[in-house]
Amino acid sequence: MLNKISSAILALWLGCASAAQPAPPLPEHPVRRYATDLAPSADLLYAIRAKQSGLSLSGKARVEWRVKGRQYSISSQTEAMILGRILEAGSSGAIDAFGLAPLQSTEKRLRKPLVTTRFDRQEQAIRFTESDRSYPLYGGEQDRTSAIWQLVAVARAAPGQFKAGSQWQFFVAGRRDAETWSFKVIGKEAIDTPLGRLQAIHLIKAPPPDAQGQQLDIWLAPARDWYPVRLRFSDPDHDFIEQTLQRIERVN
Repeated sequence: MLNKISSAILALWLGCASAAQPAPPLPEHPVRRYATDLAPSADLLYAIRAKQSGLSLSGKARVEWRVKGRQYSISSQTEAMILGRILEAGSSGAIDAFGLAPLQSTEKRLRKPLVTTRFDRQEQAIRFTESDRSYPLYGGEQDRTSAIWQLVAVARAAPGQFKAGSQWQFFVAGRRDAETWSFKVIGKEAIDTPLGRLQAIHLIKAPPPDAQGQQLDIWLAPARDWYPVRLRFSDPDHDFIEQTLQRIERVN
């Protein structure tokens, strides 16, 4: 039963972040250069609630975001009640004219081996340990962990442009392939958190119209350095995982 629940929870959690279904490597992809302003280093602690196949689940997550000089790193750990740590993910690299420039991202699931995606800046290629595909590296590409923090940096640099209806696109590498992620601004919303009621910018990353994938909703709080204060992964059958910010720990 434990393995069945853990498999279900991981499928829901990681489904939205999964890249496209198997397809030939793309010969090229759009290069989009946005102005960026990286958020200050901090540890973010989240509470998790979820529903999977009728089961109500809870847990916690910790995200360690670091910026030092022209380098960045992100480390996250997710724990679920009963199951313990179910997911560890990380991203590290440089900061360049595009913003975050990943060199490597990693992902470790419950009882699964570590998976690595590499951004080879010398060979100008994105490579995967989970597949033999490769994609050209032009600049601005992200991994699944860095993409949200790149979105934060773009929002901080152009807050007035994050209006309802605007869209922001990034080319994102997953575990074995890559695809374009498009975030659409829904508008401003007030959400309740342990930090108080916060005014947040609500964005969605929806699956393509002809796909049955997950939707990712993100709420960024301008008054809290545009940190993600809520994230929600939801399936068409109404299963979901939601994480809400509980505490911010500043890091010098």
